[in-house]
Parts: sequence; C-alpha cells; structure tokens
Amino acid sequence: MWQPITRPMHGIAEAAYIPAIASAPETVGFTEEETATTLCRAIGGMALTSSLVTKAEWGAVQVMPYKTHLTIDFVTSAFTLAAPWLFGFSRNEKARNSFIAMGLTGLVVGLLSRPEEMDPAKVRRLRRKADTHPAL
Repeated sequence: MWQPITRPMHGIAEAAYIPAIASAPETVGFTEEETATTLCRAIGGMALTSSLVTKAEWGAVQVMPYKTHLTIDFVTSAFTLAAPWLFGFSRNEKARNSFIAMGLTGLVVGLLSRPEEMDPAKVRRLRRKADTHPAL
C-alpha cells in the first residue's frame, strides 16, 4: 500500500487538524447546532489527548504506540463521518458537510500514514534531551 505520510508528517497534519475541528462551529458558522458544536469540541479534545500520549516525536507523555494512535484516528474519523445522521443534524448543511470533510480528511491522512513505531533509541534520546530542561 502506498503510504507517503511519515510519522513526523502525521504529527504536523494532526497539529493543524485539532484546532480546525475544535473551531469549525465558529469558522464555518454552525454554532446554533449545539450537538455538532459539542462533538467538535469533544473530538478535538480527544484527538489532542491521543496526540499528547503517543510514542512519537510530538508526544508529551509517550505511552501509547503510534499504531494504536492510528487506529483511534481511524475509528474517530469513521464516527465523525456518521455523526450527522447518528445525532440528528444531517439537515444542517454546514455542520453535515464539515463533519464529512473532517471525517474524510482523517481517513485519508490515517490510511496514507506509515504505521512505523518510533525507534526506542530515538525515544531514549528525546527523553534525555527533555530531562535537561527545567520542569514546568
């Protein structure tokens, strides 16, 4: 399978995706759709949490394997695609189309991402480097 997106590139895509989904109700204009707005915040928060605990260059607390992260991204993207019909806001064109776009984006990025775990030696180097900085 052709998978041109490396793990670091996936992290960059995720860094753009998280605020985009969390702010979609305001930027696209469907804040009156409370359920869709709440789901955007929840999906964004879940994606942020997943990202921060992933064993990857961007993970703050590296405990979750990257392959697990990709699986969560896939399930979340499929859920996002179905959400307008599951939660009854499919008639709201802006909300529905935003969820379709976000779900498809997540699926495409996830399917095109290489499921390569980070080298344990690199993890150790990043931890040593982090240990040289003062705690927050």
